[in-house]
Amino acid sequence: MAILQLFKGGGVGEELPITGDRAVLGRHPDCDIVLDAASVSRQHAQILKDDAQYYVEDLHSRNGTFVNGRQIQGRQLLQNGDRLKICDLALTFYADQPSDRLPEPTQTSSSGLALMVDDAGSTATSTIVSKLDVISSHGSVRLTVNSEIKLRAMIEIAQNLGKALSLDKVLAKLLDSLFKIFIQADRGFVILRQPDGSLVPKAIKHRRPDMEDKIRISRTIVNQVIESQEAVLSADATNDSRFDSSQSIADLRIRSMMCAPLVDSEGNSLGVIQVDTGDQRHRFQREDLDVLASVASQAAIAVDNAQLHENALKQQSLERDLELAHKVQRGLLPSAPPELAGYHFFDFYEPASQVGGDYYDYIELPGNRLAVVLGDVSGKGVAAALIMAKLSGEVRFCLASEPDPATAMNRINTSFSRSGWQDRFVTFVLALLDANRHEITLVNAGHMPPLLRHSQGGVEPVGSNQAGLPLGIDPEFQYQRHTHQFVPGDYLTLFTDGISEAMNGAGELYGLDRLREQLATQAAPVAGLGRFILDDVKRFVGGRPQSDDMCLACFGRAQE
Repeated sequence: MAILQLFKGGGVGEELPITGDRAVLGRHPDCDIVLDAASVSRQHAQILKDDAQYYVEDLHSRNGTFVNGRQIQGRQLLQNGDRLKICDLALTFYADQPSDRLPEPTQTSSSGLALMVDDAGSTATSTIVSKLDVISSHGSVRLTVNSEIKLRAMIEIAQNLGKALSLDKVLAKLLDSLFKIFIQADRGFVILRQPDGSLVPKAIKHRRPDMEDKIRISRTIVNQVIESQEAVLSADATNDSRFDSSQSIADLRIRSMMCAPLVDSEGNSLGVIQVDTGDQRHRFQREDLDVLASVASQAAIAVDNAQLHENALKQQSLERDLELAHKVQRGLLPSAPPELAGYHFFDFYEPASQVGGDYYDYIELPGNRLAVVLGDVSGKGVAAALIMAKLSGEVRFCLASEPDPATAMNRINTSFSRSGWQDRFVTFVLALLDANRHEITLVNAGHMPPLLRHSQGGVEPVGSNQAGLPLGIDPEFQYQRHTHQFVPGDYLTLFTDGISEAMNGAGELYGLDRLREQLATQAAPVAGLGRFILDDVKRFVGGRPQSDDMCLACFGRAQE
């Protein structure tokens, strides 16, 4: 028996048998072969059989009939494999049934080939058919797949979803299996809702060659299915008045569509699965929607698991990056205290997370001078750490090129203020030690004044009257310096607010008064003094997690 097989237009892959000696092709329901396209004439052409030969004849149609690209005049003998074109439809003539009937669907997981269309109109009373509602059509043809194939496809779906970890792979395999079940489907896609609420096509599959360009997807349908969490079905979406506002449906001439929500175990809508067809004779039925809804339930669990797996991988990658950043930041800090005759040093740094914005450094300068610097970038985390890294290089350059510490601070502030760090500032203190003259010069940019412990035991803040604005507030600000003579047994302590504002379980702060008291009672060498302070802060905090970066730098002149 001869057949025509559609390879372009609604119902791609469908076999149209030619029975008897005459078969009329056209749009009219009484035609032997009904062609569903508005541009097809009511009685467009006919296939005639004469003495085992087949002929095609145009019936004075508006748009003509073409064989192998040429418009025919009168009768045209048909050879096996000839291609017929009738308006937007393309068919292949087979004198006998072909061995490979259905074209292989094409698929892509790239969302760049899909376009979400805002097609909601203000006059439409509704944009989707209510749950499981089917618009009946007299004389419609039912295209089915046998139970064995359907069962095998359902088992395949369950197996693929059960072991899938990659979201792209699970969605691609899901559409593969759905096209085995719904052989009338022209296209299918999976839309997922992102954390920000946006809708992104994650997998697309289509059977028709004329749909290989960018696919238009109705945002109206997707949004309503996601919000209602109800699977919907329409047997004739184009003629359904409730789809009047959906331009993408009209453009694609979608005759029947099913859309099912992906809902996780906690009741959250993850997205939708939609399949549709442009062939009015091969519409989806109620039992098809039941199958799709069942698949969507399984798919939602797989999507949720895949997203959790991907998030876990991202978290692991982030933790590796932070660990590397932690090592890099540690590499920017001094590896050991300096060795300077007659002086002792101690330092401590611990960020609240893996990286932080506190900063200290020792910078050796000509003339047996040493700059001890300490700063606190506003904020915490990666952004603060990046600012600290830039600041450390700027400080070293300015101190190396400018002998006066106040002028060097002016240059540091000007450079930092113009670096584009919006809403960021740095409190910073510079203590320049002249080991030949046993003298310290302090320049303070909005930081807490260092605490000086005299050799006799008294503790006082130094340089508070000369303290200026934090770096980054005013690029023209001029800083002042304070000079103090260092006598044997004097200790100077520089610290960030992670020390003074450490909080215990009762919400109490460690405080500057307690810090001064502890410094006053401790007469051990500098290293012992630093560890004493840290141990006391730890006892005060107890088991409360660290909430801010902590930095401490102590140095003092040895007893003679």
